[in-house]
Amino acid sequence: MANNRYHVAVVGATGAVGKQMIKTLIERDFPISKLTLLSSARSAGKTVQFKGETITVQEAKPESFEGVDIALFSAGGSVSKQLAPEAVKRGAIVVDNTSAFRMDPDVPLVVPEVNEEDLQKHQGIIANPNCSTIQMVVALEPIRQKFGLNRVIVSTYQAVSGAGNQAVQELYSQTKDVLDNKEAQAKILPVKNDKKHYQIAFNAIPQIDVFQDNGFTFEEMKMINETKKIMHMPELKVAATCVRIPVASGHSESVYFEVETDHVSTLEIRNLLSTAPGIVLEDNPSEQIYPLATNAVGQRDVFVGRIRKDLDEKNGFHMWVVSDNLLKGAAWNSVQIAESLIRLGLLNK
Repeated sequence: MANNRYHVAVVGATGAVGKQMIKTLIERDFPISKLTLLSSARSAGKTVQFKGETITVQEAKPESFEGVDIALFSAGGSVSKQLAPEAVKRGAIVVDNTSAFRMDPDVPLVVPEVNEEDLQKHQGIIANPNCSTIQMVVALEPIRQKFGLNRVIVSTYQAVSGAGNQAVQELYSQTKDVLDNKEAQAKILPVKNDKKHYQIAFNAIPQIDVFQDNGFTFEEMKMINETKKIMHMPELKVAATCVRIPVASGHSESVYFEVETDHVSTLEIRNLLSTAPGIVLEDNPSEQIYPLATNAVGQRDVFVGRIRKDLDEKNGFHMWVVSDNLLKGAAWNSVQIAESLIRLGLLNK
């Protein structure tokens, strides 16, 4: 990295992803001259330790971004829509972790292992994709490059932390209630502001985000549309079913895909993924080696295993893809984008 140091702001610094962003900045020894931590008025005044320094979290306002070089946003779409343009006006580059700008044609939607070159086209705002999309496209991109891609069908098994800290607390309290033979109280999942709430403890909820008119949820449509945008393949056939399961952290996905090239072997795909950037191959069924959410937590990589040929479709394959949704799915991908900006000379002071 260049010798320059940068004034970095983290918006949503007290949330689950914001905390991981700060931790990742420390672990990566990101070149920071000053760190500004911002949040809602409710969380302002809290303090955070950063490299031996105590930083007080401030309320996020337009003037908070004076002198900021790069702003990592993870405080909800409405906050991003309101404050990201204000940060850009003041000279900051924004990496936004919400869905606010993902499908904006003028905003690059970036996973560095897949489409880092799209950063060249940024106009001040860069969107971080949905957590479940990120891990899937990291696993699919090497396959797409070598063998082409016709179709993707994904079923997700998503961790509760994707819905925030309160949802994780609800999982823990419900689990305790059920084990104590008490009635589990549900106030958050599947969607905090939706009409009904269901128990997540010892359950699987086939709804993440609100339903659209076509019967798919917003989360499912995010995966469908974002995959096409990131891969620059509007014609790609993509379908998704997104399910919340009682796991605290680590998203798992069953991905079915069809390649364009004939006579591709499972071994070829394994060999390809074993050397692909950001991927750890864990695929030895005879030894029961395959990716597990419990092993992925705290890791920045995407783990892939259970690669096998479909029994009926000659160009069809299945694989199991696991990643820490708060790291590669959010905080690490955001910091990785910032590192790419520096390396590509797009964040020069």
